[in-house]
Amino acid sequence: MNAPVSVRPEFTTVDGLSVRFARSGDTGAGGQEALLLSPWPESVYAFDQVWSRLSRSARLTAVDPPGFGGSEARDELLSPRATGEFVVRLADAFGLERPHLVGPDIGTASTLFAAAAAPDRFRSVVVGSGGAAIPLQLTGPLKEWVEAPDLEPYRRIDPRRIVDAALSTIDGFTPSDRIRDDYHASYAGDRFVESMRYARAYPAELPVLADLLPGIRTPVRIIAGVRDAVVPSVNAEFLHDRLPDSRLDFIDAGHFCWEERPELYAELVSAWWDEEK
Repeated sequence: MNAPVSVRPEFTTVDGLSVRFARSGDTGAGGQEALLLSPWPESVYAFDQVWSRLSRSARLTAVDPPGFGGSEARDELLSPRATGEFVVRLADAFGLERPHLVGPDIGTASTLFAAAAAPDRFRSVVVGSGGAAIPLQLTGPLKEWVEAPDLEPYRRIDPRRIVDAALSTIDGFTPSDRIRDDYHASYAGDRFVESMRYARAYPAELPVLADLLPGIRTPVRIIAGVRDAVVPSVNAEFLHDRLPDSRLDFIDAGHFCWEERPELYAELVSAWWDEEK
């Protein structure tokens, strides 16, 4: 039997775009707020295993970025820099005064763009498992998606196969049927292929981000799995070497470390929030 799901998504409109989000209650939050961006190819349900633990440290607002999960897509937002600008608008729309920002996976680049664009907007940042290094240091299917000459061959592939292949790499954890069904629905039809445009912007935008890193003053904690099969550890080290206020934690996990080691991931994030109150 599948365990009960803690994350309860709903919808709102931000800048004319339908955005799916989930919020925790206020109990035990201690006055802190946190904005979480869902990873790819998942959704806000990716945080289900860490939800109860993190909600004891802050009131959580998890959001599917535009074009990911259950949120509506807009072509001009499918890049790290544009999503980063939208993240600032999300914090405003949800009335988050100075929240902690958590962006694993694709959120790594966009949250750092957000921190660079709005230096005093976020209390702290947590990133990891996302492309960052220049020259690009990606492997496996992610490298293929970024470097493919065009997207047409991917339109002929059932997106459920791509999602299931990604989920099969999570060591020791199988998403519930309800969550897996949500991931399938989130990337049905052309949704997955169109979401690839975000990662395909890496060659143009990661060099821009690299130049911005030394000027980011927001404290950043980088959490990455040492066995990540698509985003090698050099990406985390690249960030740590260039960010003026950062901490790097490698944990014994693969790419989806927030689901492989949820207790440790939540412990590291919560401890970081407590340090950066």
